[in-house]
Amino acid sequence: MAQPTPARPDRDWWRSAVIYQVYVRSFADGDGDGTGDLAGVRARLPYLADLGIDALWFTPWYLSPLKDGGYDVADYRTIDPAFGTLAEAEKLIAEARDLGIRTIVDIVPNHVSDQHPWFRAALAGGPERELFHFRPGRGDHGELPPNDWRSEFGGPAWSRLPDGGWYLHLFAPEQPDLNWSHPAVRQEHEDILRFWFERGVAGVRVDSAALLVKDPRLPDFVEGRDRHPYVDRDELHDIYRSWRTVADAYGGIFVGEVWLPDTERFTRYLRPDELHTAFNFSFLTCPWDARRLRASIDETLTRHAPVGAPATWVLCNHDVTRTVTRYGREHTAFDFATKAFGTPTDLALGTRRARAAALLSLALPGSVYVYQGEELGLPEADIPRDRVQDPMYFRSGGTDPGRDGCRVPLPWAAEAPYAGFGSRVEPWLPQPADWPGYAADRQARDPGSMLSLYRAALRIRRATSGFGDTPLTWLPAPDDVLAFAGADGLICVVNFGDAPARLPAHSRSLLVSGPLDDRGRLPRDTAAWLRA
Repeated sequence: MAQPTPARPDRDWWRSAVIYQVYVRSFADGDGDGTGDLAGVRARLPYLADLGIDALWFTPWYLSPLKDGGYDVADYRTIDPAFGTLAEAEKLIAEARDLGIRTIVDIVPNHVSDQHPWFRAALAGGPERELFHFRPGRGDHGELPPNDWRSEFGGPAWSRLPDGGWYLHLFAPEQPDLNWSHPAVRQEHEDILRFWFERGVAGVRVDSAALLVKDPRLPDFVEGRDRHPYVDRDELHDIYRSWRTVADAYGGIFVGEVWLPDTERFTRYLRPDELHTAFNFSFLTCPWDARRLRASIDETLTRHAPVGAPATWVLCNHDVTRTVTRYGREHTAFDFATKAFGTPTDLALGTRRARAAALLSLALPGSVYVYQGEELGLPEADIPRDRVQDPMYFRSGGTDPGRDGCRVPLPWAAEAPYAGFGSRVEPWLPQPADWPGYAADRQARDPGSMLSLYRAALRIRRATSGFGDTPLTWLPAPDDVLAFAGADGLICVVNFGDAPARLPAHSRSLLVSGPLDDRGRLPRDTAAWLRA
């Protein structure tokens, strides 16, 4: 196994970092109860250090009824008992840091759980009602929602209470939206940031970062209106400037989940006194197409340049169809609206493309996020309908398969019960019958496996100049080939076409995602790292 590597001492580590996303519930089960936990993560820290990542991003591990995978938080200062304790979280942060791995936690500022003390007090008629959006209904008897807003999970964004009133929830009914015009909401979240920075975390991921502030009139949504009633409101920037002051005091960083098509509006969140980085969803949702990907890369780098923020590159996360499956389908872009049960997939094709995409993303300027299981080449799992838990499935009336297929517990040991995830009981989501074939222990012994490719790529990326937050220059290439040069002679080439592609002049090959042909050319759906 790799020896511990001290964490990079520079404050700009995040500009070139490789960050591994941990969905705790499905990572590793330390106590054998079928649910992943912090004990499981701590036991697998040597694996993560050997993989070569710089930081871990944990999706919410706080006290939660888990109606939406932990994004319904009941208490930010308590670890959910299913995962462990606060003391164990502090040990995990320290043990990871000793291995050179920083920790990023997830904050969900748009809403809380309906079991949060504030909301329970609000339902009891307390002054906490002002911390949420309660309104009377429309219609003769208040039987209609206060406005026409729709939930991100489908259906109305309002639920009615026994007293006849309504409350706002842009997600599930169990996730009431907070009223960010109230100073107590702002103060509480700044205190939460300090709480976790004081426990040693290096950064915070901000969930649904563009949705917090609502038009106080709560008007109906009108297509084409200059200002959206709850997306990307100008008042958000004052909130994030206040947060930045808190983060700067601890040397912490932010990454925002900002889904915005407007380049200029997106860039505002990355000004030097606001968020440090934001997820690049243009790249994540782009189809496997040379021209489209090049346009996405150019747009991303162009919009980040004026504010001096590094780009982030993401292929998959806990909300998105896994890369191997998506790239093996006829339509390789990602869109929540097009997900469907039973979509045909060529996993061999998808795996070949996912290997190439790994080298592409890891060679681009900026930081990279790797979702747990991507390094194992896991496909999207088909979840039996009677085992689906995601509220997206239920709110859609069963037409949307939801996100459980990318959240299935990881396979660690091919010969162990439940593929080594845990030993006593079946995991909280069922693992497919072929999961042992993807197990980490089996892949570690196979030099041609996806895990071996990721380990080699991350080792080279860390040890070789030219990677990370450096300039990019496109090289002459056919339309169906992407070729670019980084710093210090680094070259990345990806062939999207049917015909093998000639490699640019180079002194040596650093890594290829698949074998070259017998004439030394790059086959279709294959990538290479070269040194000029």
